[in-house]
Amino acid sequence: MTLPRSGFSFAGNADEFVITDTSHGRLRGMRKDGVNLFRGIPYAGRTSGDRRFRRAAQLQPWTGVRDALEFGAPAIQPPRRNEPAPSEDCLFLNVWTPANDNRKRPVMFYSHGGGFVIGSGAAAGQDGSNLARNFDVVVVETNHRLGLLGFLYLDEIAGAEYAGSGNMGMLDIVDGLKWVHDNIARFGGDPANVMIWGESGGGAKTSCLYAMPGAAPYFNKASIESGPGVRMTSRETAAETTAMLLKELNISPKDWRKLLDIPATDLLAMQGKLPFVPPFLEKNRNQRAMRRNYGGFGPVVDGIVLPHHPFDPTAPAISRNKPLLVGWNEDEYTFFAWERKDTEFASLDFEGLHKRLEPQYGPDTPTIIETYRKASPNATAPQIFVAISSITMMGLGSVDIAEKKAKQGGAPVYLYNFGYKSEKKIPGTDYPMGTPHAMDISFKFNNEIPPRDGSQPKESFFGGNRPERFRASHHFAELWTTFARTGKPAAQDVPAWPAYNLQRRSTMRIDAQCEVIDNRFSQELALWRSIGKL
Repeated sequence: MTLPRSGFSFAGNADEFVITDTSHGRLRGMRKDGVNLFRGIPYAGRTSGDRRFRRAAQLQPWTGVRDALEFGAPAIQPPRRNEPAPSEDCLFLNVWTPANDNRKRPVMFYSHGGGFVIGSGAAAGQDGSNLARNFDVVVVETNHRLGLLGFLYLDEIAGAEYAGSGNMGMLDIVDGLKWVHDNIARFGGDPANVMIWGESGGGAKTSCLYAMPGAAPYFNKASIESGPGVRMTSRETAAETTAMLLKELNISPKDWRKLLDIPATDLLAMQGKLPFVPPFLEKNRNQRAMRRNYGGFGPVVDGIVLPHHPFDPTAPAISRNKPLLVGWNEDEYTFFAWERKDTEFASLDFEGLHKRLEPQYGPDTPTIIETYRKASPNATAPQIFVAISSITMMGLGSVDIAEKKAKQGGAPVYLYNFGYKSEKKIPGTDYPMGTPHAMDISFKFNNEIPPRDGSQPKESFFGGNRPERFRASHHFAELWTTFARTGKPAAQDVPAWPAYNLQRRSTMRIDAQCEVIDNRFSQELALWRSIGKL
């Protein structure tokens, strides 16, 4: 149902307003430039008060028509630019659809990044309008609990009422998937054809969903992007983190309920004082080292909600028949150099490279450098540092996932590298960004696109100014939306993408000109296997 624009002043840039039914009441969204957008839809109830660290309360139906014109509050975190103030009650989602017409379009259910502690479903780079408009899909993104409020493990001290406490943020996402199952047909989506996907922390969330019994009925395929969640936090590590938090707050374990009375903003401040360890980087198989890795908040392998590590020792049997995409960006590290103002790496010589790597790799350092110099004879010391840092950060886990999924012998897995090169320089250096962590977001959402009004394109935040970026973005988006539709990634003017197997080890390199490369990084991966990193 559509309403004329006149008489509704709030969303003055809407072409018209759209009203639809849901299982809990009617919603008013807006239609703009050929896309229906519904923002801030509540998908579950309260998570504050006596619901802190527990499953969300039941969502209460409403009467009349509820506006879905503004984004909902993100989870507790530092304030986000151009978004509502964060709130403990944050279970809202957004839908972008070509039309509320009961057609069965593929649904692309995206989990935002942010290392389980920041982020929201309203970030500008992941606006779903172009995917919906240009590729006839429905895009859904949720806000969900993060950090301490989403992943504090209380199971061993708080009793049955708080079972699953270490995975509340993930269970929120499951509630979002259930909402999609129950309601997305009214938004032109097919509840029987849902793809889960996400980047960085969102890739790790997708890894977990792929292994969670609670999520299994609600999706059919998945994509894990620059966030390979091979292992998550163990119960032992999570319990140590909880003990450390209680000690810092001067609360005895038997008085843990005092946590329910502390203002959320105070808990956020305390979270910031604890060590930050993204759980999906906890891929070291040395269990004693992992036990020292306490601090940081993320999904817990509690044996129930998350029965086992997502991809260790094997790919999850529960998703054996669900196709999977997995991969990483070629220059992941340059994002972190930009974020941390690391300019030193850009002026390294090979002696300096050895000194930079040795604290992490010890006696293996010379062999690592020698292997990379042999594989890329023309590479500079900074380029080799970026290559090593990028593949160890996101690449080895991605390959591990692809190999384990291929060994399973079920649905296919497809491995990719994103390789479009941005010419933008890292501030304070002459070193280009290349393909940094997170640059894929605007590309795969087809948000690297010439302005619809024919005006001069603005420089992309990471992607730079070269017009070739538009072609790379279209390839990326078409591959992903075709995968969402059919379970097999394909695009015009892109070579056929073979499923990954242990013979060819095919990798799709995504760029303005895409190519399939067999057994890519063979020398480097053989090295990492030989020293036990893969």
